[in-house]
Amino acid sequence: MSNLVFLPILIPLLAGAVTLALWRSSRWQKRVSVISTLVYLIASVMLAQTVSEQGHIVLQVGGWQAPFGISLVADFLATIMIVVTAVVAFCAVLYSLVSTPGTHIKFGYFPLLHLLLAGVSGAFLTGDLFNLFVWFEVMLLASFGLLTLGGERAQMEGAIKYVTINLFSSALFLSAIGLLYGSVGTLNMADLAVKLQDVEQQGLVNAIALMFMVSFSIKAGAFPFFFWLPASYHTPIIAVSAVFAGLLTKVGVYALYRMFSLVFTGDIEFTHEILLWVGVLTMLSGVLGAASQFEIRRILSFHIISQIGYMILALAIFTPAAIAGGVFYLFHHIIVKTNLFLIAGLTQMLQGTYELKQMGSLYRQRPWLAALFLIPAMSLAGLPPLSGFFAKFLVIEAGITSQQWIATGVALFVGLLTLYSMIKIWAEAFWKAQPEASGKDISLPLLGVIPVALMAAMTLIIGLYAEPFIQLSQATGEQLLTPATYIQAVLGGQP
Repeated sequence: MSNLVFLPILIPLLAGAVTLALWRSSRWQKRVSVISTLVYLIASVMLAQTVSEQGHIVLQVGGWQAPFGISLVADFLATIMIVVTAVVAFCAVLYSLVSTPGTHIKFGYFPLLHLLLAGVSGAFLTGDLFNLFVWFEVMLLASFGLLTLGGERAQMEGAIKYVTINLFSSALFLSAIGLLYGSVGTLNMADLAVKLQDVEQQGLVNAIALMFMVSFSIKAGAFPFFFWLPASYHTPIIAVSAVFAGLLTKVGVYALYRMFSLVFTGDIEFTHEILLWVGVLTMLSGVLGAASQFEIRRILSFHIISQIGYMILALAIFTPAAIAGGVFYLFHHIIVKTNLFLIAGLTQMLQGTYELKQMGSLYRQRPWLAALFLIPAMSLAGLPPLSGFFAKFLVIEAGITSQQWIATGVALFVGLLTLYSMIKIWAEAFWKAQPEASGKDISLPLLGVIPVALMAAMTLIIGLYAEPFIQLSQATGEQLLTPATYIQAVLGGQP
């Protein structure tokens, strides 16, 4: 069963190679992509089923035992992220069949997309810091290629900002890895969790922890390093924006959760106090930026930032209830945010623009599309009985229990401003009359609507039947706060 851990990495890598070999045939690239992402989804569900029974699955690559070899580890958190990634991948590929220009496909859209998925999966499953760096670089390479497909001026400007700040993050990450290895002589996360307990120079460990925190915060789009995100995420085609919005920043959040619940736990009063204020300021910065925008993709991009703040806040509070809320927030937000970007793409197909001032009457033209928009939009704002309500409720309840009054107050205020932004999109794009109606009856492609409907249904299911998802999040939180079981699974022996 341990080989199941490798499948979420192997499948997209093979799909990328096959679609690259089929670069002359767009039709076969599409077929291979649909089949491979469906197989990827099935493999991720099989992995989740096995992890739910065993708790951890560890693959020591090449038979080299930890900490000397490469460890791939699937626990509850990693498996949740893999399953949600597979859902997003399948929906994005279906949407891409009808929304991606032929020139993009010709120049490597599908191979780059699969390479990106392999990088995301590798980052979630690796148990080794250096390999986490490698998978981050795979993601950076693939995402840069996807950003620049089309070669438009806005794309190139966004890509330069994106790559510049992420290269700085990578350099900082690699420097921190070197310092950490020089201090304890290992990069296996489980082994680090053991050996860092014996390091007497806690000040040095805290300094290294801050380097990792800054590096991962850049990739997550957290304060004050978020400026690259709204400058770049709105520039590529909408399917790419949706995948980026759903997955890429969450890899940075995942790395923060992994490192600051497993490795850097020696001085949580120092590290998690910083994370607390990072979370608060990230929420405020993102939601205020969104409130000032009148272009759908920019509004949604700023709201990625604000919602990342909730996840970091949950990690900073660092109680079982808070971590459970943060985990729930992670998988809820991936689905909702991806869906909102795809819906934005459908509105652009109908009205030819993303500018709210030039849009209108969508409620009258396509009432079913208006309903599909309201589900993720109101979920993002935290209205019951949708998934976002329970995500916010869990985090805010944990904040009140921990007596983090300022952070909790900010979280409630940000929720109100998020609702304002969603109402603004509704009022401008769906409710008011369109300033310049074209008079043309444009039909939306079915393969563009199906992924949106699927993810809207998932948002409803998570909200209406929240108990099993909350229980899964609580089990994940307990597992993260009991690192001895992770260490034992990777290194063997007694916890």
